[in-house]
Amino acid sequence: MRNLVLFFLVIFTFGCSESKKRIVDETPFQKKMNAEFKDASKSPLKAKDLKTFEGLDFFKFDSTFVVKAVLKRTPDSEWFNMKTTDDRLSKERIYGVVMFEIKGQSFQLNVYQGEELMQTEGFEDYLFLPFLDQTNGDSTYGGGRYLDLKIPDGDTLEIDFNKAYNPACVYNEKFSCPIVPRVNYVDIEIKAGVKDFVK
Repeated sequence: MRNLVLFFLVIFTFGCSESKKRIVDETPFQKKMNAEFKDASKSPLKAKDLKTFEGLDFFKFDSTFVVKAVLKRTPDSEWFNMKTTDDRLSKERIYGVVMFEIKGQSFQLNVYQGEELMQTEGFEDYLFLPFLDQTNGDSTYGGGRYLDLKIPDGDTLEIDFNKAYNPACVYNEKFSCPIVPRVNYVDIEIKAGVKDFVK
């Protein structure tokens, strides 16, 4: 009987410490994401998934994936139709190229500006950074993830891959999501941000 009580005490203590650890590790971004997903008026989740939803699965915050990038603007880039997960086409242009280093390796990615969004109040300075990396199809969604950026005053900006999130269509196929261009592939594992959604 004494051993049984001790066993449950160990399990309870371990469970509590794990729960506390998870809360401590939450960043403001993670808290915001989870709050939005739990809110039925904002959540992209299907009703059946919302009922059992406890929180998104994130990589632990890693400062390695917070990088200072140089932005090379491309003011003469032409508008094009970015493909999405349905028949909709999203009119975008390459606003510029961001160049940065992670773990001693140099990378560059295109950042996009949407014609419709730039005319929407509150999104005039919004930039869209979709990307692919070596975790796709394993620990993260196979189609890649997104990052939200803002047009900087100068030629540098911070890119925090810990804020990488999944397209809404990962949670519900009713959403129309831009398909990440193959050119935006980072040839390393970006173990940061939101992991794949297990239904």
